[in-house]
Amino acid sequence: MKNTIKKPWLLVFTISLGTLLNPLNSSMISVALTRLQHVLDLSFASATWLISIFYLVSAVGQPVMGKLGDMFGQKKLFLTGLVLVAMSSALAPLIANFGWLLGCRALQALGSSSLFPSGMSMVRNYITTGQARALSVLAVFSSVSAAFGPTIGGFLIEGFDWEAIFLVNLPFIVVSFLMALFILPKQSGGKLTLGRIDFGGIGLFTVFIVFLILFLLSLKGEIRYWTMPIFIAATVLFYFYEKRQTEPFIDLSALKSNKNVLLVYAQFISINLVYYCYFYGLPTFLQQVRHYSGGTTGLIMLAMAGFGVIVAPLAGRWIDLHGSKPAVLSGAIALTAGTALLLTVHETTPLLGLLGVMSVIGISNGFNNIGMQTSLFRFADPEKTGAASGLFQTSRYLGAILSTALLGIFFNDTIDVAHFHIVAAISLVFCAFTLFLSIRMPRDTAVQN
Repeated sequence: MKNTIKKPWLLVFTISLGTLLNPLNSSMISVALTRLQHVLDLSFASATWLISIFYLVSAVGQPVMGKLGDMFGQKKLFLTGLVLVAMSSALAPLIANFGWLLGCRALQALGSSSLFPSGMSMVRNYITTGQARALSVLAVFSSVSAAFGPTIGGFLIEGFDWEAIFLVNLPFIVVSFLMALFILPKQSGGKLTLGRIDFGGIGLFTVFIVFLILFLLSLKGEIRYWTMPIFIAATVLFYFYEKRQTEPFIDLSALKSNKNVLLVYAQFISINLVYYCYFYGLPTFLQQVRHYSGGTTGLIMLAMAGFGVIVAPLAGRWIDLHGSKPAVLSGAIALTAGTALLLTVHETTPLLGLLGVMSVIGISNGFNNIGMQTSLFRFADPEKTGAASGLFQTSRYLGAILSTALLGIFFNDTIDVAHFHIVAAISLVFCAFTLFLSIRMPRDTAVQN
């Protein structure tokens, strides 16, 4: 039952302050990897686990936290999530140890994963007028914080040190917690039903992702052949186990019956694999090959972030007029063009030329994010929109995880132009796949008529 909120904008702002923590913390670390490699004496492949663990926990955590919010109440879950992020942010700087930081990043991801689903539920439940506008504000906060994370992280690293990318969360959390405590509506918790959480599916999903990454990261050295039987066994078990569940972690039967939705997920994984190769690879390239400082690197990354933020609302208006396919196709073309242009970048490429290439990639992101999301809503069954949206986020995380594995393979021993070009060449294959799926995507019926 929906309730009336006297100041809905205050509710939206309170939720927005919390929901920006997940994308902000997933992106700030891109500029900090070089510094953390030096401080912790890590190879690049090892350092990428600080990214992968965050996305892996987020991929598992968001759908689970959505169900927990229904059981315990969204406000309680929102406050609990803020406390977990505060704990992880305060504890991380205490010990400069790789295992310790991995644990803190996992806790940070778990806490921040509870904020978006609980926040979205409260907006749907308590805002009856202008709900779409409220949801768009949440999306803007999330996309802007993700886009400008590298810039913020760059200034923090240069002005302070790596600890600052954790401690910067605390002021946001304190303000968000106090506002949430007094502004978010009180709710009574539901009944705890552990059967609604697919622990077996989550465990098998985690196993096959982790062992896939372990295998991929070993391809440039002593190959860990022993990881493949575990990966294959976990994947097969996951498939048959999920088919038997009433509330599976990933509804494979629904995917099998709706090919268009399945292809949207596949395309979104491919898009994010390519995009995050540059999102995490370019800061490292700029610092270790072009020898820019962390702060300068953060500013340069604005070329990608800024154009993506500018293009997104324009793409939204275009989609309203002509459907999602033209925007999706434009995004695929821009991503392919940007990737091809990266193959021309060298140590002596003028900064203006590099900024131009990054701008093209940023434009592709503006088209792809909103274009793919509207495509999902076109093809997904209306009664399964919530589950489809959760799996859409999981697709984003899978692409990001695979991108860090690809970077770990080719950036582990040497980070130079030649290895960066190899990453771009492999990404070009995925761009071709993305372009193919964009072309075959059905046009909107309303537009055709």
